[in-house]
Amino acid sequence: MSLVSLSPFRPRPAGASRGAALAVLSAGTLMIILDGTIVNVALPSIQRDLGFSQSGLAWVVNAYLIAFAGLLLLSGRLGDLFGRRRILIGGLAAFTAASLLCGFADSSGLLIGARFVQGAAGAMVSAVSLGMVIALYPDARGRARAMGVYSFVQSAGGVLGLLAGGVLTQAINWHWIFFVNLPIGSAAALFSLHLLPDDRPAARIPEADRIHKAGQAGRAGQAGQAGRTPKAGSGSVDVPGAVLVTAALMLGVYTIVKTADRGWTSPATAGFAALSVLLLAAFLVRQTTAAQPLMPLRIFRSRIVSGANVVLALMVAGGFGFQFMSSLYLQQVLGYDPLKIGLALAPTGAVIGVMSLALSARLGARFGQRAVLLPSLLLFAGGFLLLARAPSAHATYVADVLPAILVFGVAFGLAMPSLMTLGMSEATPADSGLLSGVFNTAQQIGGALGLAVLAALAAARTDHERAVGHALPAALTSGYHLAFLVAAGLLLFAAALAAVLLRPSAPSSGTGDGNRTEDSGTEDRGTEAVNGLSAPASSQARNQDQGRDRPAAAPTDRTAHV
Repeated sequence: MSLVSLSPFRPRPAGASRGAALAVLSAGTLMIILDGTIVNVALPSIQRDLGFSQSGLAWVVNAYLIAFAGLLLLSGRLGDLFGRRRILIGGLAAFTAASLLCGFADSSGLLIGARFVQGAAGAMVSAVSLGMVIALYPDARGRARAMGVYSFVQSAGGVLGLLAGGVLTQAINWHWIFFVNLPIGSAAALFSLHLLPDDRPAARIPEADRIHKAGQAGRAGQAGQAGRTPKAGSGSVDVPGAVLVTAALMLGVYTIVKTADRGWTSPATAGFAALSVLLLAAFLVRQTTAAQPLMPLRIFRSRIVSGANVVLALMVAGGFGFQFMSSLYLQQVLGYDPLKIGLALAPTGAVIGVMSLALSARLGARFGQRAVLLPSLLLFAGGFLLLARAPSAHATYVADVLPAILVFGVAFGLAMPSLMTLGMSEATPADSGLLSGVFNTAQQIGGALGLAVLAALAAARTDHERAVGHALPAALTSGYHLAFLVAAGLLLFAAALAAVLLRPSAPSSGTGDGNRTEDSGTEDRGTEAVNGLSAPASSQARNQDQGRDRPAAAPTDRTAHV
């Protein structure tokens, strides 16, 4: 019996109340993002109450991160095969139940186990949410606005987590940082049944699947199969591939987070890293031979999609350093408490909201996503350079911290929606969940690796400065300055890669459509009529745009997004 049959509601068809559906997806995403930061504020209280050792306390965070990053790809593919709404609702229910266990945890073992379940459930929600947003908004303008909302929720969740964690921990106790998930998760799961369309393979639009299948068969030289409609539920899980990629990602994240204890050059770090790489290589080999691969490698033939994921990983690697290092600077140099830190960083979320909700869609439609992304990455790097000048003595928030915070808000609020659009630019009815999982995996791996590297560099510089006789505030500030400079370098490198990898392709000849571009690995023309990115080229979008004065390079197809 399906989850839908158990619901008192009748799920609405696709296209009905898209705004409400987006709100539900955003609420679920907000809960996941908020939980990732709200715990950090409460760690000292958790350690005191449950008797954690310093090394054991790290597993309250690590257990979540390892499960989350390791299961994103698998969750995304399961959503494509069995229905993204099913995976979403299952993840919301599991996350809510695990939050209840975390709130009532009276031992370190129970809390760590429940946090692992939270991470796995969070992966289910995050892996399919972005793909469902893409499906809800096939038109370019609507999608650009939806990407703005989605990126705002992601960034706002981090800042809100700091604020909520400080308030709840100080006003009540740390248990409530988990209890707040109960009403959010329950409501999101309930409304998902009512507002989100049934997207199981059996419920997909037959013509959309038929066209997509025809294009795949044509490229493989199997024109005789082009007219077949895939059988509902015919997809199967590549179990060996799922085991290999999940083990590789979990082991990789475990290796990264343990570098804080073992160091980057220790035999254990090298051995686990090598094993993770071998597992990932075995997974890729498996995908070339499997009859129904977990991750069809054709999705990486698109230079735009592959490049967007690489740029995302670099941007997030630096961006994680902003929140983490700036929080430490405010706490250890300026003497802020957790609540004051949250308030100090709150302007970032406000500026991101203005940029992503009000300006990103308009600028992307007017100039193209690439034209918005490149200056945003440069501006992001400039924010780190501002922080790298913050003094260790007589520093003030308004003069030394706030300008960088505002710059970060502008940069992230414009860059993230553009990257989301580019990273999902090849989404089709058959693999939008997988592409969503790939996008989120790049984000998590980039963030974990970047944070580990920046924290290690900052700690090493601080130790060196202390060894030569500098006072603690000056030594700490010197370490943070180094981390900020390295983060700026990562953002500049990301901008250079974006300029090369995300450049527009030359117009194809003989298509009869001067606005179309030709991309390596792009989907067939028929699929473009039904997939997410190029729906503006559909007859409906064309009719809506007729009679408007617009430049030749107006955002009517892929050209607008690169």
